[in-house]
Amino acid sequence: MRFRTQLKDSKTFSKLTASLSSLGKVCWMRLEYEVIRFTIIPDQGTQVWASIPVGTIFDDTTYELESNSDAINIEVNISVLNRALRSAWGATHAQLRLTKKEKNPLLALTVLASEWTEGNMALATNDDADGFGDDHNSEEAPADTTGDRGPRERQTWITQEIPIKILHESAVEGLHEPHCPDPEVHIILPNLAQLKSISDRFTKLASTDNKNRQPGVMAPDAPGMHSVSFGGAGANTAATALSTNSSPKLELSANMHGSLRLAIATDELRIASVWSDLVNPPLDPAQMTQEEMNQLPSELNRKRAASEGFDFGWAKVRIDGKDWSRVLSIGRLSPKVVACFVNEMALVLYVYLPHNRDEEESCLTYYINSFTT
Repeated sequence: MRFRTQLKDSKTFSKLTASLSSLGKVCWMRLEYEVIRFTIIPDQGTQVWASIPVGTIFDDTTYELESNSDAINIEVNISVLNRALRSAWGATHAQLRLTKKEKNPLLALTVLASEWTEGNMALATNDDADGFGDDHNSEEAPADTTGDRGPRERQTWITQEIPIKILHESAVEGLHEPHCPDPEVHIILPNLAQLKSISDRFTKLASTDNKNRQPGVMAPDAPGMHSVSFGGAGANTAATALSTNSSPKLELSANMHGSLRLAIATDELRIASVWSDLVNPPLDPAQMTQEEMNQLPSELNRKRAASEGFDFGWAKVRIDGKDWSRVLSIGRLSPKVVACFVNEMALVLYVYLPHNRDEEESCLTYYINSFTT
């Protein structure tokens, strides 16, 4: 069993592991010849299934993989891996390899780090050529260094060891990506930083005791988005479905005419923000015939909303506010996220990583179960 490669894009790799670490500590990392797979399956909360082409984060010209099963399955603490990868930012060389220490498997990350030092101690002088002060070639006169005390670049090799477990193929053969019905709505989410900020405000509002709550304190509306709030007896019914004492639940809904609604209810009020003029991405016509596309739930919802009005054709899910906030941290990695709504059942997010024209597109898939009313 052998694995060795140089890192091509340590920043993207680091941002990816940072986003994954917010959802769980243990990551199943599967190394294959063409792709690298990352899977997070927590006891509760969002599952992540990511498939990244080797060339996205690794230098495929130095990528070496040898295994009897054509793959290496690794269990790794994703937070530890992320901390190690931070040291590779700006490094002129970074290599990741599979190794052992006292029979314990490790991932060894070796980086060549550069730093600038002041004075003539950055490099050895002629009378101390190797830096250890034992140069016996004393026939040559020592160089005059009194006039050269400017900053010098010094390079240092640093190796960090990341503990892992090697998983046998039989241990992971029962793990499969969830299968969901065809979505009723698919829509590109708005700016993730803005969406996260408003979601966090709603969650905090619902978590605050009624005595300390300040109704009506809202983030300013952005273009294409407006906020509404209302209280009274009608709000109490909604609160039962959307909020619990232990963990506030957000209601996220969308339609096939570019609208997204985020709402939450408390015992005192219900508040919502609505985005409009978003994009419902077209489906790939190469995957099915036009007749098959017309029968999809999303296309039927599009027609229903057009014929029956704005209040029809919506699909909604109820999600944990804190978990949703952690999911939205993916915004540091990619601005493009397509949300697929399976009404009252699940929310599936497809996160597309930035790539060059000649590179294969990478996609992370997030599965979020909907809470029942």
